[in-house]
Amino acid sequence: MVDTRPLGRQPGSMRTVERSAPAPANLATAMARVPEGAPIELQLRLEAVMEGVLATGQARVDYEAECARCLDPVGATVEAPFQELFRYPGEDGLGPADSDTEDEEEDYYLEGELLDLDQVVRDAVVLSLPLSPLCREDCPGLCADCGVKLAEAGPEHGHGERIDPRWEALRDIGEEFGDR
Repeated sequence: MVDTRPLGRQPGSMRTVERSAPAPANLATAMARVPEGAPIELQLRLEAVMEGVLATGQARVDYEAECARCLDPVGATVEAPFQELFRYPGEDGLGPADSDTEDEEEDYYLEGELLDLDQVVRDAVVLSLPLSPLCREDCPGLCADCGVKLAEAGPEHGHGERIDPRWEALRDIGEEFGDR
C-alpha cells in the first residue's frame, strides 16, 4: 500500500517513491519463479490526474528457473515496467466493490488515500518472467537417447545408426534381396 496523501488531489502534482516489498507466494510461470519473500524493488512515479492517481513504475526482482534445454538452474533479475490508473472512489458513481460486466477493462480504485499495487505488480512481474529460460543462448540441451548434457559430452557423442524399429522389417527385406 502506498499513501497518496502527500500527493494531494491537485491534477498535475507528482512525486516519486522507492520502496521494497516481499514477494508474495505463487509468482511463477511453468519454468521460472520468484521465491516467496524475495525483495521486490519498486520505483514509482505517482501523478495526480482528474480521474485519480496514475502510477507508473518498475518492479525489479531476482528469479529462479531451470534451463529449458538442459535443466540446469538459472538465476537472473527481471525488470517489469507497469502503468495503471487508480480512480478516486465515488467520482464516477462506482467504487471498488462495483463491477461492470460490459466493461472489458479492469478498473482499480484508491482505498481511501491508499493505493494497493499488489495485483498490478504481480501481473507485471509474472508477464516479464521468461517462458523458456536458457542457461546460455547456445545451450545444446540433452541427448534424446541417453539424457547426457550435450555441452559436456562433446562432438564425438553418438549412439550409432538409429533406425526406427517400425521400419526394421523393411530393412531385413532389403538385405535379403541384396544377397541374391
